[in-house]
Parts: sequence; structure tokens; C-alpha cells
Amino acid sequence: MKIAILGAGNVGGTLGKAFASAGHKVFFGVPNPEDEKNKKLIDLIGPNSSSAGSVSDAVQFAELVVLATPWNAARTALQSAGNLSDKVVVDCTNPLKEDMSGLVIGHTSSAAEQIAQWAVGAKVCKAFNQTGFQNMANPKFNSGNAVIFVCGDDFSSKKIVLQLAEQIGFESIDAGPLSVARLLEPLAMLWIHLAYKANMGTDFAFGILRR
Repeated sequence: MKIAILGAGNVGGTLGKAFASAGHKVFFGVPNPEDEKNKKLIDLIGPNSSSAGSVSDAVQFAELVVLATPWNAARTALQSAGNLSDKVVVDCTNPLKEDMSGLVIGHTSSAAEQIAQWAVGAKVCKAFNQTGFQNMANPKFNSGNAVIFVCGDDFSSKKIVLQLAEQIGFESIDAGPLSVARLLEPLAMLWIHLAYKANMGTDFAFGILRR
């Protein structure tokens, strides 16, 4: 699959490496493709599996678009993307306050629902927001695989994202329609709180226990 990743920071870069390792072609859409950090990322992944360019070029290239920018850059990235109609857009963002003390959107809406309004015509799914990038690099734990919940209103698009999460090592769970992002974004806030405020560190993830 051809995957555009908007953003090449910790989350975007880590997901790009994981997707390329699973056999996908990755195109990073970034403001400055020639930046040394972006060149190092492409060299690390390999130029046969990855490239970098403008946001619009990345979206044109892709069958699936991963939004992995900070929340305050999400709208600008989508405005730069061009036509997103019928594209699968995976929203990885969390609408964090600057001091990481909480969310700026929640309860009656979500970042994902706002993304769906900005990305006109796109098939938006929420995923890869509920854990740290460290666990995206390695979702496997002694007791099982970390879980990623996926929500979205279009079932066929959601199925693609669920399979993509499984390919890179997560247990993926269909959590329902896009409005469930109102629950998944606070779940991400819980992970952040435990990792950074409660001093648990980042080497843990949420999982599912079944009887």
C-alpha cells in the first residue's frame, strides 16, 4: 500500500518505519523535505521504501493518509493536502493543551470529528493515538500485544486500518463509529498522565484481557 504520513516527528517517523518494515511504501509530507532530519529518516528507512516531499505531493501519491502532526499543526497540514475526497485519513492526533494537562476538545466532540470536518470528503478513522511512539516501534510485551482501538464511520476504511495495525504488531479492536474518538482521546490522556505525571515511564501499554 502507498501511505502518506503528514509529519515526520516521533509518531510519524516511527509509524513510517513500521509500515515500511511491513512492506508498504511511505511518503512523508513535510514543510521542509530537504531538512537534515528528514533526510536522515529516509536514509534510515531506505530510499526504496520511503521518500519525502510536500504535503500535497504525499497525498497525491497515497492510497491512505496518516495525520501525525501536533494538534496545532493539523488544520494547516490538511489545508495543504489538496483534494482528500474518498481518501482514507487516519487521525493520530491528540488535542493536548500546551502543558499536557488535559485536552482542548472533548466530551461533546473530538479531534477526529473536527478533522473529518476539515478533511472534506475523506473517510476518517481514529487510531495510533492511545499510546506512545515507543510502543509503536515495538507493541509486543511478555503478556501479549498492546491494543490499538480504531473507530470510524466507514467500515471498509476501518477494516484497512485495523489490518494495518495488526501488521505492525498491535492487537487491533474495532471500537465503533468516529464519535467514539471522544473516549479514545481521553484514554490517550490517561496514558500520558501515567507515563509522565505518575512516573510510570513509557514502557507500558493498554491491553485486553479475555475470560
